[in-house]
Amino acid sequence: MVFGLFRKKNNNRAIVDRQYATLTSAARQPDFYLHLGVPDTVMGRFELLSVVMILYFRRTKSSATSGQEIAQEIVDAFFQDLDHSMRELGVGDQSVPKRMKKFAGMFYGRLESYAAALDAADGQALAAALLRNIYPQTEASAPDMRGLANWMMTAAQALSAQSEDLIATGHVTLPIPDLRGSNEFD
Repeated sequence: MVFGLFRKKNNNRAIVDRQYATLTSAARQPDFYLHLGVPDTVMGRFELLSVVMILYFRRTKSSATSGQEIAQEIVDAFFQDLDHSMRELGVGDQSVPKRMKKFAGMFYGRLESYAAALDAADGQALAAALLRNIYPQTEASAPDMRGLANWMMTAAQALSAQSEDLIATGHVTLPIPDLRGSNEFD
């Protein structure tokens, strides 16, 4: 009986790895950086990966227990990746925990504000939240975030239409950004 628990964890590892790779690949789509105003910087990539993880996490909050477990493991993998990336960038071992705490606070703050705007289907509030988070110092001269907000709303709908089986097997996908009319709200 105890060994069954370990096997489940191993089975989840393959699912988590597959799903995490799909999600990180979605966040690396060049159109986000070339056409939707996300800066191609370390922080810009953190912001977009956070957006993707938040969309996935929101979808799985209503999933069965196994889907929620997988989602938690994916969020854990996201934070492990952040930790690893900081160390690769030369952040000292003493500073990493403090920075990880800051990134966790940023992530969960974004989760709250983006979820509220998505739940209200308020594209303008979502675009404003994205602008505040992605361009905190230069809001006045920052690119328009309506295209990214539109994509997020479309992606949230696409995710909600995906089956529990796709979640349980790590085959959830996100739509590629559609750049036609991307700066107008429906």
